[in-house]
Amino acid sequence: MSNKPQPTLTVQEANRMAATFKCLGDPTRLHLLSILLQGEACVTDMANAIGVSQSAVSHQLRLLRDARFVESRREGQQIFYSINDEHIGDLFERALEHSHHMEHFE
Repeated sequence: MSNKPQPTLTVQEANRMAATFKCLGDPTRLHLLSILLQGEACVTDMANAIGVSQSAVSHQLRLLRDARFVESRREGQQIFYSINDEHIGDLFERALEHSHHMEHFE
């Protein structure tokens, strides 16, 4: 960890950061992000991959879309989702690294 002083957060920055962490704080959403970090996918494929209902996946994707983590496009009857923000991959990787680090303390 760096010894340099960290900047003081504004209230707005703290609120946005908290919203980001809140959005990342759900295991189902993390599973969905892990799939989407591999590439575009539809609701059916994601639901099958993680073993939850399509309606549950759609609900979680709506939250991810509202947070601007993912975007969607329609092709006929299907809607395909993809990562909308390159920072999501970085946050995901850092959280995964941290979870591996925490294994040493269990």
